[in-house]
Amino acid sequence: MKFTSCSSSTELMFPSFEGLQCTNLNAVISRHILQVKKNNVKVSNCHARKLIISSHLVPGQLEGWYTGKKQLEDAGQKLEFVRTLLIDNYDSYTYNIYQELSVINGLPPVVVRNDDLGWKEICHYLYEENAYDNIVISPGPGTPACPADIGICLQLLLECRDIPILGVCLGHQALGYVHGAQVVHASEPIHGRLSEIEHNKCRLFHNIPSGKNSGFKVVRYHSLVLDAESLPDELIPIAWTSSSDALSYLEIQKSDIVLETYGSQIGQKSSFDPFSSELRNGTSWLSRHTECMGSGKVLMGIMHSTRPHYGLQFHPESIGTCYGRQIFKNFREITRDYWLRSRSSVVNERKVHHADLPFRGIPRRKQLVNGIDARKSFDMSNLLNLSLPSSGSKFLKLKWRKFDHLASEVGGARNIFCTLFGDHKAVNTFWLDSSSTEKRARFSFMGGKGGSLWKQVTFKLSHERGGGNLSIEDGQGCIRSIFLEDGFLNFLNKELLSLHYEEKDYEGLPFDFHGGYVGYLGYNLKVECGVSNHHKSSTPDACFFFADNLIVIDHNYDDVYIMSLHDGQTTTTQWLDDTEKKLLGLKASAAKKFKVDCVQPVMHSPSEAGFVTEKSREQYMKDVEKCLKLIKDGESYELCLTTQMRKKIGEIDYLGLYLKLREKNPAPYAAWLNFSKENLCICCSSPERFLQLDGNGILEAKPIKGTIARGLTKEEDELLKFQLQYSEKDQAENLMIVDLLRNDLGRVCEPGSIHVPRLMDVESYATVHTMVSTIRGKKQPKMSPVDCVRAAFPGGSMTGAPKLRSMELLDDIENSSRGIYSGSIGFFSYNQRFDLNIVIRTIVIHDGEASIGGGGAIVALSNPESEYEEMILKTRAPVNTVLEFEKESISDYE
Repeated sequence: MKFTSCSSSTELMFPSFEGLQCTNLNAVISRHILQVKKNNVKVSNCHARKLIISSHLVPGQLEGWYTGKKQLEDAGQKLEFVRTLLIDNYDSYTYNIYQELSVINGLPPVVVRNDDLGWKEICHYLYEENAYDNIVISPGPGTPACPADIGICLQLLLECRDIPILGVCLGHQALGYVHGAQVVHASEPIHGRLSEIEHNKCRLFHNIPSGKNSGFKVVRYHSLVLDAESLPDELIPIAWTSSSDALSYLEIQKSDIVLETYGSQIGQKSSFDPFSSELRNGTSWLSRHTECMGSGKVLMGIMHSTRPHYGLQFHPESIGTCYGRQIFKNFREITRDYWLRSRSSVVNERKVHHADLPFRGIPRRKQLVNGIDARKSFDMSNLLNLSLPSSGSKFLKLKWRKFDHLASEVGGARNIFCTLFGDHKAVNTFWLDSSSTEKRARFSFMGGKGGSLWKQVTFKLSHERGGGNLSIEDGQGCIRSIFLEDGFLNFLNKELLSLHYEEKDYEGLPFDFHGGYVGYLGYNLKVECGVSNHHKSSTPDACFFFADNLIVIDHNYDDVYIMSLHDGQTTTTQWLDDTEKKLLGLKASAAKKFKVDCVQPVMHSPSEAGFVTEKSREQYMKDVEKCLKLIKDGESYELCLTTQMRKKIGEIDYLGLYLKLREKNPAPYAAWLNFSKENLCICCSSPERFLQLDGNGILEAKPIKGTIARGLTKEEDELLKFQLQYSEKDQAENLMIVDLLRNDLGRVCEPGSIHVPRLMDVESYATVHTMVSTIRGKKQPKMSPVDCVRAAFPGGSMTGAPKLRSMELLDDIENSSRGIYSGSIGFFSYNQRFDLNIVIRTIVIHDGEASIGGGGAIVALSNPESEYEEMILKTRAPVNTVLEFEKESISDYE
């Protein structure tokens, strides 16, 4: 479905900080942190949190795009462009703001984490270098009462009275808090839901309608609010909700009515100038508009009466917010007018700042993860170093042949794989299997141990020190091991950048995998993306084949391709010749022996199937309650809670088990991987794409959030599908993750290129309906494929938002490592393309034990019992597959 997107609580009591000197700020904050702890509001992890978060600054900011140009020819001219310092409060929506400001300001903002720079460095760039025209403070988890949550932001708001500042969500609360307003729990947490907004027509809302049915609808992500009654005289309320009710995205789309008076509304001049003398006495204005808010309405915006400081509780950068871009434009114009009015020599001398100055030559405080500096795991300088090819560069040549309409003639993908790669338990084989009958994914890729370039790389993280151990086995069985100080993703990046090729070799091929690395990234590789691991995985943290020979099936046209990748000096075509003979010799009738009888499925619980779950129903529901408490306290917007179930299955036909799974639960991003040396098989029936980079440089993510069982009758099935489509909870889940993926892509994509062609579609599979969205963007040329993966891994649909904080919290709640579950399976082609899924609906068989992961997104609207049932629903297909295959195997044996 296509929709038009609009781009008993404890109070926290804080006195006014007006006039407080920066040298005393920490002492005052510390006093009030003690008061917060006394009142049992959760901020106890503030200092521990600092030890496990690493820097995720966008790599591209090291480019010195703008140097030495004066903005103003004379004091009477407006700024040619606006230079923004964007403070990131470790949020998962900051780069949505970055993208908006890049388009609106005429150049990208510079992003720094709230603890990257000290006050002295900040002052240097703001006042000595005159490097920035305004500051934007991002959203973020937690509360402005916690120094680890808010960092340098309070001091900026207090001291930078002469620089325009816009605070969003947490930044808005910080603006109120630093001047003495109280931050309290909202009457209910609102995450991923919308409200209609009224405002006072100040400059920040110029050309934006106001009031119920006006069309001004905004997305909210918050559990805490500023108490409007506690606002000091100098803070003026400028926006509030039209009513106490929040709406779902589709509900508000469905009732979208724009009044005829809208045209005249936006043509009206703002009712006052934000820096006029009328506002110098804020008391009367405050009392007048506090009354306007009325009972049940929530404060959504404030401004300072004498400083160019603004705060917005809602998220103007969200895909669901209307007029969000207009708000950022208005802040740009406020900034221009402010500096025009100042007419100072300082303004005249302000110059465009070299974008990397805030990051070079500045000593950073180390953040330790298991005794190592976590910042190096995703530091901009590391990524820049990786842009250089490794010394062992290779020149590769590709040869391929196409057979039109051959697939069905030889029994289809299943028969091809089983005949060519199924012998000897299909050891060291892969099959990226688009088995979904709906043809949502067009191509399947398969192969086994092959030519001279084949190898297997296996990586296991070290928990004693940083990095991990890499084992490399070549086609002759020779194994060498090395320790990777910088981790697996850095290794993979260097490997891919060392491969050279000619584009003419793959001209005319309609797919993106032409040979290269195929395998999986385990969930614990999040440690290389900025978050520590509390649990060690029993399976390798990454395992890949380098596939030099493979078969590709085009399901749309029934074509078969055979591909062989080799060293540039080799001209052999032996594998192509042999494989062509085998393919042409296949008989379609051979498929009959693999036929699976279609019977009405019998639904079993995990315990009935012999699986032991890590957590009982009662414990899982308690964990949901823990998540709800964390959400209520503002620590997260959404937490994707998971668990595992395990069963000893012994020596069965693992390939047969996968064939059974693909018949029972066909999926577009299914996969079979057999790493025999690791005693590891993966049977995956995932319906979800994590991230794809195609040959045109387009990145695409397709997160799933929202799942419901299929009905037994056509009528019931349609009713359930409709129920999912208009579920307020599921829409909220989906919207939050869409905004998160827009943020992740925003760190590596060209400004203005990110879009959402499909929002909240419902797709149907064998056992469930799911809600799916599609996000796309154009990759920046300087970004490598691994840079793109690192910016978004693990997939946001398996973490929650904000991503970093949510993963930390989930590690505390969950009992064990997720292992391969929640990671990604797919390929990295030798010519810089990739396609990766999300590992869900998957059976992982390791050392004779089958494990199945399941879970769901916990949001403010979640119900513990319903969340448990949804988790069980998601594991139903793989659980039933194991049970039925075991029964069939016993029957065949007897």
